[in-house]
Amino acid sequence: MLHRLFMIIVGIVTPLLISVFASYPAFGSKGVLGFVAEINVAAQSDMCATFVTIHGYKCHQYEVTTDDGYILSVQRIPQGRVGGSGHNRQPVLLQHGILVDGATWVMNSAEQSLAMILADSGFDVWIANTRGTRYSLRHLNLHSYNPDYWNWSWDDLVVHDLPTFVNLVYEQTGHKAHYVGHSLGTLIALALFSEGRQIDKIKSAALLSPIAYLSHMTTALGVVTARSFLGEITTIFGLAEFNPTSAPVSIFVKALCAQRGINCYDFLTALTGKNCCLNASTVDLFLKNEPQPTSTKNFVHLAQTVRDGILRKYDYGSFINNLAHYGEVKPPQYNLANIPRDLPLFLSYGGQDALSSTKDVETLLDHLKNHDVGKLHVQYVKDFAHADFILGTTAKDIVFNQIVTFFSNQN
Repeated sequence: MLHRLFMIIVGIVTPLLISVFASYPAFGSKGVLGFVAEINVAAQSDMCATFVTIHGYKCHQYEVTTDDGYILSVQRIPQGRVGGSGHNRQPVLLQHGILVDGATWVMNSAEQSLAMILADSGFDVWIANTRGTRYSLRHLNLHSYNPDYWNWSWDDLVVHDLPTFVNLVYEQTGHKAHYVGHSLGTLIALALFSEGRQIDKIKSAALLSPIAYLSHMTTALGVVTARSFLGEITTIFGLAEFNPTSAPVSIFVKALCAQRGINCYDFLTALTGKNCCLNASTVDLFLKNEPQPTSTKNFVHLAQTVRDGILRKYDYGSFINNLAHYGEVKPPQYNLANIPRDLPLFLSYGGQDALSSTKDVETLLDHLKNHDVGKLHVQYVKDFAHADFILGTTAKDIVFNQIVTFFSNQN
């Protein structure tokens, strides 16, 4: 019961959760305390050694500091297992979603993980880890237990973290980067591109389970959760950090699960849609290394997106506060129609995805309707749900090979 409750915590607290992606009997084999202990051990590990070099790849780790003082880590796989490194290998930057870190790109076998597939296909692969994740729990002047450390939303990933990653890749390689994002990693990229940030250093972008609009989620569970995060949520929790292993979060989830019509014992399908193609060994490895904390403010911002149906910067709750932050009474919008029309984009979305719903993706595509002919490539995968796009056993044949071809054609 305790272990299942913990999985619920991971799965329902946000409409953008990558989550724990399948219901397997193995979930009940460990208690919560044992699970937390595994996370703590994993937090001390090195991603390169844990997930990459064991498969025969070279891997280097970088630390880079954002302009607001957060120290982030980036892992680089410069070549495939058969070698072939060189100055002319095109870099690809991989950006994870919420409550996970960059390890999700390398958790499957080498033959099924996008990072290794790209490296074996001739690309120079860079794996980003945003603030708050285990590889980036540092700040020049703050510690993670300081509430000020967690005073950020995904706006800050757009303004600070993602530009820092893009600049690092460009400075180290001298090349524009291809970009791959999943879930929240697509949202921050779209916002970045709409404001013209770093466009001169991006060659193309592949967006998996793209998130921008959230008005048509097909899960009542996600809607109820989003409503719960509106308002002064930090006052309710008394916490700036949203840590899935903490007691306050457990109390919050119990309250959600008590609501009529919410079946927390089938939370995965109810929230993310029915993922078709995950295996038990990958999920078990996921459970040993995820989830990661994020800021409560980040969840509030996502809930605002659900409520408003508009892609805006963080709403500080009053016209006075917004005026102080933005010089406007309402938060400015991210206008996706401003994304450069000649930027090559590849979007892949699933028919079973309850978070990145087909209707919301259609709204996104409508904002991109004036994109240059031949620069926007859209793939619809009828049987895929949210997690299949990064951890699915069939993702290589259905999606990843398409990404490799897409990037290879961007001369």
